[in-house]
Amino acid sequence: MELKLNEKFLKNFDFLLDKIESIELLELLKIDFEKRIKMAIAAFNMEEGYTIEDIKTPDYVEIFTVLQKKENRYVCLIKAKYFKSLSSLAKKFNIDIIWDTPSVFTKEKMVVSVTGDEENLKKILDLFKNIGEITKISFVKPIFDDKTILGYLTEKQREILIKAKKNGYYDYPKKINSQDLSKKVGLSKPTVIQHLRKAEDRIFSNILAGY
Repeated sequence: MELKLNEKFLKNFDFLLDKIESIELLELLKIDFEKRIKMAIAAFNMEEGYTIEDIKTPDYVEIFTVLQKKENRYVCLIKAKYFKSLSSLAKKFNIDIIWDTPSVFTKEKMVVSVTGDEENLKKILDLFKNIGEITKISFVKPIFDDKTILGYLTEKQREILIKAKKNGYYDYPKKINSQDLSKKVGLSKPTVIQHLRKAEDRIFSNILAGY
């Protein structure tokens, strides 16, 4: 979906709005709406005349590390907390969806991609109306090809990884352990763990290729 963000929400980003052309989410590594924590790899495309050093990161940004630079584009690892003013709204986003790409933030708009069932997609649409006006929206059936990060996994790895995510295996603290997860997917615990480890290794190897 594409949103025109309201002024109240944009004020939270005053420290960088005049310095960036866009921010692209490349991979979401962790998100915890209860603790207001978000960790991701993102590309900052800077306005001409600015570098990443010109962004004065506020206190709620715990990690801001440049992984790669090419001209005015900086790929960064970021760990941050949501603004306290948005904490009550952020908790409402803790629903059963997968945050996907492309997701892009600019001064004029925000493009967000998510994967989920019909019920949860309706919930996320209603929530985004709190931060802006939805100007464009499209629904497509997810296809995992070699252009998506999940396309690097086997069908079984992808199935188990998504099931683990949806059931809270990657939450902190975990909502489900490997034994109970194995019962849900109908495989032995060692097999499930092996599939997850191989999936995790493939994902991180592709995200951090060259590092």
